[in-house]
Amino acid sequence: MGQVPTKARAVIIGGGVIGCSLAYHLAKLGWKDVVLLERKQLTSGTTWHAAGLIAQLRATANMTKLAKYSQELYGNLEAETGVATGFKRCGSITVALTEERREEIYRQAAMARAFGVDVEEISPAEVKAKYEHLNIDGVTGGVWLPLDGQGDPANIALALAKGARQMGAQVFEQTKAMGVTREGRRITSVQWENQNGESGTIDCENVINCGGMWGHEVGRMLSINVPLQACEHFYIVSEAIEGLSQMPVLRVPDECAYYKEDAGKMLLGAFEPVSKPWAMEGIPVDFEFDQLPEDFDHFEPILEKAVSRLPMLGSAGIHTFFNGPESFTPDDAYHLGLAPEMDNVWVAAGFNSVGIQSAGGAGQALAQWMEDGQKPFDLGDVDIGRMQPFQGNKHYLFERSKETLGLLYADHFPYLQKKTARGVRRTPFHHHLKENGAVFGELAGWERANWFANPGQDASYAYSWKRQNFFDNVAAEHKAVRNNLGLYDMSSFGKIRVEGPDACAFMNYIGGGQYDVPSGKIVYTQFLNDRAGIEADVTVTRLSETCYLVVTPAATRLADQTWMMRHKGAFNVVITDVTAGEAVLAVMGPNARKLLERVSPNDFSNAHNPFGTSQEIELGMGLARVHRVTYVGE
Repeated sequence: MGQVPTKARAVIIGGGVIGCSLAYHLAKLGWKDVVLLERKQLTSGTTWHAAGLIAQLRATANMTKLAKYSQELYGNLEAETGVATGFKRCGSITVALTEERREEIYRQAAMARAFGVDVEEISPAEVKAKYEHLNIDGVTGGVWLPLDGQGDPANIALALAKGARQMGAQVFEQTKAMGVTREGRRITSVQWENQNGESGTIDCENVINCGGMWGHEVGRMLSINVPLQACEHFYIVSEAIEGLSQMPVLRVPDECAYYKEDAGKMLLGAFEPVSKPWAMEGIPVDFEFDQLPEDFDHFEPILEKAVSRLPMLGSAGIHTFFNGPESFTPDDAYHLGLAPEMDNVWVAAGFNSVGIQSAGGAGQALAQWMEDGQKPFDLGDVDIGRMQPFQGNKHYLFERSKETLGLLYADHFPYLQKKTARGVRRTPFHHHLKENGAVFGELAGWERANWFANPGQDASYAYSWKRQNFFDNVAAEHKAVRNNLGLYDMSSFGKIRVEGPDACAFMNYIGGGQYDVPSGKIVYTQFLNDRAGIEADVTVTRLSETCYLVVTPAATRLADQTWMMRHKGAFNVVITDVTAGEAVLAVMGPNARKLLERVSPNDFSNAHNPFGTSQEIELGMGLARVHRVTYVGE
């Protein structure tokens, strides 16, 4: 193992499959001084007990791209490192038991095909031909991916670790990161201690949190927010079944189940609708290759359906009942990238039970991001910058994670809203909207009126892949705004004040627009990076000689403010989030001016209130600002 160095370009905390993948990919890019610290043994957190399914069918284009890379990487890893990864391209089948699920998996297949994934939509009879043991009662269709596979999760991680070592990275087991030294927005060193009682310090340029289910805890040590929660994940392994040969991986999401043949036995795993969060008081200090207590009652409903779906399980005994923890994030997407709170702390954690199939692509993408100082392609789906500070709250994570595990296998309808941990952020108009029949969606924790139910109409979503139940309601809103008047709550939009003597100079430095304008002028613009790429799309109002208001989308407020903070340099400015301090009502439509004239004594004529300007007005007994700006045509 050698001596732990006193200096490194990158210190990776955590030796699961993700940490090993990152070490491998950084070393491949020529980073020689990479150090990986693992508190116990490699893979001893959640990697070792993963099912090892390697699939390419993901919900978005970029996630499909990353999963496809993982599958290609694992196919070549054994030859490169000499470590048997158990990787087999046995193919995979996902079957639908409803018309809605068939629509979903066929749509996913069409998208995956566009990104070069070998995929085929198949009929129930073709499903039976490829998976003879399956009871196809109720099966409406399936999707077949011949290059999908399965592997040995621990050995995939060990192969990546060996490959990393061969290229010069150093991996230290039984060596725990105990603390760090922080200077401003940077971690300058990591303190470690090993099982022999030895300790030391590594001065470092970058620290990467690959702590898996410890990611939240490690994040706190590194002064960053990593919202994830461990949940119990169950599977059983049957006794050996006579004559059972290699089968494709099988997923039956409508029954919350997946099946994998392994050495003549059958593994059945579950993503049940209401899961069990684990270790709310903290993960036990000595946790290593540990199992959690059995809970057969919790698993039994899944098993009952499985025995009907795969009758061979009815006569096979249960060899192993396994319960182990997996970490889940608030939105079921993993965390990757540069942490908003710090300038040299990175994250790759929270893989929501798809860590094996994601690890290759995630490690490659993050390594390239670290090498270039910018994302290799759009990683907005998984960028840790999308998470809000409140989402690190343990009670919030406990409530939300009960749902997110099950959502892996739920129908992923358009506009699907989470049910748990709701109502965290409400605007001042919330109760007015609710009284008028608002049906709320959630974004970045904000409750937002997505549509309004008519009197007597059920004020909730009826999900579908076709026109949903709000279609006519939204059409009426469109007509009202086009022909008459619409009023909507935009208070959730991010509002960032930039104040100080250098406010104008700073805005001209960070943005593509010209900000040396009279007070009250609105400048619509982008923040650009040094490669002329767009980092943010914002509306900026000059409030005074020394103050600007930057308005950003609700979901990107933290990321946009972080971008500003990172480029503040020596400019004498203060950057403050004032989102919750100001309510915003958009008044839109040909009669917008008429409404304002009825509620305010101010002059709203074109001469006094031209496009692209802001004025203070009286409203009721208070004061407000009107910003005349829209991008929908005049």
